[in-house]
Amino acid sequence: MSGMNKVSKLYIEAVLESGIQKAQSNLLFTRKTELNAESGNISLLRTTEDVSLSLTGITEGRKGSVSINKTDRNSIEKSIAELVEIIDAGQADPANEIAEFQQSEEFSRGSEEPDMDLMYTRLNAFLQRSSSRYPNLLLEQVILDHTARYRFFNNSNGVDFTSMRGAYNLMVMFTSKDGSNTSSFNYAAVSFPDLSEELHLAGGLDRLMQQSTEQTETQMIEGSFVGDVIITPECMGGFVHTLTGYLGDHSLVTQVSIYKDMLGEIIADERLSLHSRPVSDELAGGYFFTSDGFKAGNSTIIDRGVLKTFLLSLYGSLKTGGSRAVNSGGNYMIDPGDTDFSEMVKSVKKGILLCRFSGGNPSSSGEFSGVAKNSYYIENGVVKYPVSETMIAGNIKDLLNSVKHISKQTVNDGNSVFPWITFSGVTVSGK
Repeated sequence: MSGMNKVSKLYIEAVLESGIQKAQSNLLFTRKTELNAESGNISLLRTTEDVSLSLTGITEGRKGSVSINKTDRNSIEKSIAELVEIIDAGQADPANEIAEFQQSEEFSRGSEEPDMDLMYTRLNAFLQRSSSRYPNLLLEQVILDHTARYRFFNNSNGVDFTSMRGAYNLMVMFTSKDGSNTSSFNYAAVSFPDLSEELHLAGGLDRLMQQSTEQTETQMIEGSFVGDVIITPECMGGFVHTLTGYLGDHSLVTQVSIYKDMLGEIIADERLSLHSRPVSDELAGGYFFTSDGFKAGNSTIIDRGVLKTFLLSLYGSLKTGGSRAVNSGGNYMIDPGDTDFSEMVKSVKKGILLCRFSGGNPSSSGEFSGVAKNSYYIENGVVKYPVSETMIAGNIKDLLNSVKHISKQTVNDGNSVFPWITFSGVTVSGK
């Protein structure tokens, strides 16, 4: 792949030769080998290769970017001509900049090549076990792949980063059917560095499939109440994404973030700590450098309830005057607590075990609402039944300050690590 790194540097030279003052090139080459199974049978084996190139140029504060999926000379020349036109038509902004010089580095993690025999063995065993253990479960689609990603970043300030990440990924889509009753669709996506374990052990996959078989008969909750919600690790990522959206460029540059003046302040329960760890050894996923050309590091976003950092890019930091984050977010982890999950359930007088959430974008004030999917009603410390047509609503700011329990147990899906968390004061609405 050293040849592609040379090509990436040539793109920078070509952009500068066009008269553009500053340039950066972000080249990604992906090789994916996948096994597909439909309706419980392995049906497809294929290897695909893809390339994508993003070129950015800046002249006198005017910025332009183009993306292409071809790297031949003709395509590059056309894209640079288009880039010049975009820059000429743009408006100057002193916050448009490129990363300063850093020492060149090469990064690597995971295997470049798949173990095809073991992929087949693991997938076949997973299909057979699922069929035997969960006869009412319908595996609509299962994809096991090995993906190697090669990234090459260069800019006209001399930044030169190269990385290779190899990992296995499993995506499973499923429902359950018992007679005329069918459960709601559900899915799981997990990543892992190798195939040392059976697939059903990855993340919370086996638990989710078990739950699917329980959800062919659901009940509607009568009326509305304000109670507790236990958010599962699989559902937690959506709420973390909502939170971190208020900490990024758009919300802070436009001054609509509910946390814009709260850096260094308490924004959550003191038991809550949130991290972004793209270079953690615990995760199969992640990245070594950001899309704007900085070596990535791990960070703590919330430390025992205190907001420690925003997630500003170079542009966002220059635009707002804030500090640039050491990464671009993602690969989130929440520290475990000291309560066993079973005890968390026992402590709920009336509430929901929220396993999947389908809702729109939250409001600028942090209000959210949506439908509880693949979820359960809890009463007097007992999980009673799976629910249907049930809404939940609350405010993300209030939610973070209403933590009752955080589980000892966590789930690592290869891209994040989350516990179960009980939040109080959430509105639950049935029919």
